[in-house]
Amino acid sequence: MAQTLLKVSGLQVAYGGIQAVKGVDFEVREGELVSLIGSNGAGKTTTMKAITGTLPLAGGDIEYLGKSIKGQGPWDLVKQGLAMVPEGRGVFTRMTITENLHMGAYVRNDKAGIAADIEKVFTIFPRLRERKDQLAGTMSGGEQQMLAMGRALMSRPKLLLLDEPSMGLSPIMVDKVFEVVRDVYAQGVTILLVEQNASRALALADRGYVMESGLISMTGAGKDLLADPKVRAAYLGE
Repeated sequence: MAQTLLKVSGLQVAYGGIQAVKGVDFEVREGELVSLIGSNGAGKTTTMKAITGTLPLAGGDIEYLGKSIKGQGPWDLVKQGLAMVPEGRGVFTRMTITENLHMGAYVRNDKAGIAADIEKVFTIFPRLRERKDQLAGTMSGGEQQMLAMGRALMSRPKLLLLDEPSMGLSPIMVDKVFEVVRDVYAQGVTILLVEQNASRALALADRGYVMESGLISMTGAGKDLLADPKVRAAYLGE
């Protein structure tokens, strides 16, 4: 059985006096694509922020590669191979595309490898190559999403966390984003995907978890959840 890369146990997160995550358990094994789906406000993004150290835990534990990472910051985790593409993209707007990609590799010092990986990102996203000297803040939302994904890949992650990558994008860009997620996964990167587009997320996933009101309500193989009448009624409008 594949090694467990990420194990979340009894996770609780509270802020502003509200308990947003109420005791969540799930895991991601090496080589998997795991989707976490749920409606807006279910606690998905809060869970991602807790995993990456940008929100404190009120209870429970998070293990990565068999060790607790509770209390570690995002910069520590990137060094260990855990990278996140946040909701809202978070690109450096006053830097060029190329400068943003270099920022993604700040934990590395192998110049030749970094140059090769920038070339790889430009192969995945030809539009970024065309605009490599453009300021990131002048790009469309879809282009910024491509850049945020490319920047995360520059750290050569063992585990890539994607938080709502298709949010606010045109249908064509949504297709492109999911195509890239599939390609990155095919290259051997383990992925935890948080996504409101349940049908697309579960169609790609080896396994999925459904989150409701700060709790995991269902889990199963991606294809099984996609076929489940309750999931279809709640998230696919059927």
